[in-house]
Amino acid sequence: MARLQAENLFKVFGRQPDDAVRRLNEGADREQLRAEGTTAAVIDASFSVEEGQIFVVMGLSGSGKSTLLRMLNGLLEPTAGHVRFDGQDLTQLSAAGMRDVRAKKISMVFQHFALFPHRSVLENAGYGLEVQGVPRAEREKRATEALELAGLKGWEKSWPDELSGGMQQRVGLARALATDADLLLMDESFSALDPLIRRDMQDQLVELQKRLKKTIVFITHDLNEAMRLGDRIAVMRDGRIVQTGTAEDILVTPANDYVAAFTQDVDRSRVLTAGAIMAEVGTALGGKAPDGRELRTAQDLLAATPATVRDTTPIIDLFSPSSTSPVPVAVTDESGDLVGVVPRDRLLAVLGEPMSPAESEPAPKDATADRGESGVGKVIAGA
Repeated sequence: MARLQAENLFKVFGRQPDDAVRRLNEGADREQLRAEGTTAAVIDASFSVEEGQIFVVMGLSGSGKSTLLRMLNGLLEPTAGHVRFDGQDLTQLSAAGMRDVRAKKISMVFQHFALFPHRSVLENAGYGLEVQGVPRAEREKRATEALELAGLKGWEKSWPDELSGGMQQRVGLARALATDADLLLMDESFSALDPLIRRDMQDQLVELQKRLKKTIVFITHDLNEAMRLGDRIAVMRDGRIVQTGTAEDILVTPANDYVAAFTQDVDRSRVLTAGAIMAEVGTALGGKAPDGRELRTAQDLLAATPATVRDTTPIIDLFSPSSTSPVPVAVTDESGDLVGVVPRDRLLAVLGEPMSPAESEPAPKDATADRGESGVGKVIAGA
């Protein structure tokens, strides 16, 4: 069941925002409104986030992603639409009620650390608990545990200026974890870090999520970061969500040429999985095993292949078994049941061809992707 739901959210800055929402719903152009002095930052955004899921909102600067995030915890009031968390309509709460939700249920990790320089690392990590009125002994205990989770054990008495940028961001993460909030909102939280430190923080978040299974909305402009972290991803452009899906959905079946152009430089070998590119088992039957026997059944195929892979295996890990297997690589699910096969030519085609966006979508004026007939989507569809 969805823990967080955004329903037809609009955020308009400028004159007559309610009238602007009406005009947008009737098909008015965002640029026309801008020329009249009105900025439509978010337009009709809807999505849901399941419990324990990392939902990534990705877009270029000015796409509306940070404005959208701030409507989720009431830092910005929507011009129209609703935000529901655990079934409660947050947009109907009073200011005091919304502050209580932010203090107890929703934590935010900012891009620029937001640490108090006159407080120790431990005091910074426990600040949210102090706001809640948690007694000192309890908040120090919980803050210490959170710092250990964030990889900062032993740094409790240090000052923020004694820490590297990555370590300061870990303090910000620990502060959010210490409150034990149900929902974490992370606004470009790693974008100010050096690439190696950023990768380390991504690893840290992935490992923490395996243990804590928080519900997280993560904002980024970096597609590789989105693909690496997101269970589901929403791509924003000019205030609108133009596609929502898994990383595989967005790579394999981009909604339009804009999304295809956005994803063309992604390392597909580390994002796509065996399950995304596999063919039906029947396509491998009727062939020959190395000893000359005909492959009549799934069991024949399993007996002939030197190794199997899981459907969640990244395709970069398929090259070794594919190069040594005399038959298509067998793909199994978590129960060990055979669910598909990956022929060698299919694996090479997926990596070697450009993707093809959905043919029904018009090309945006600034898109640069080639709408060639060949592509990953075509290969996966069985062409």
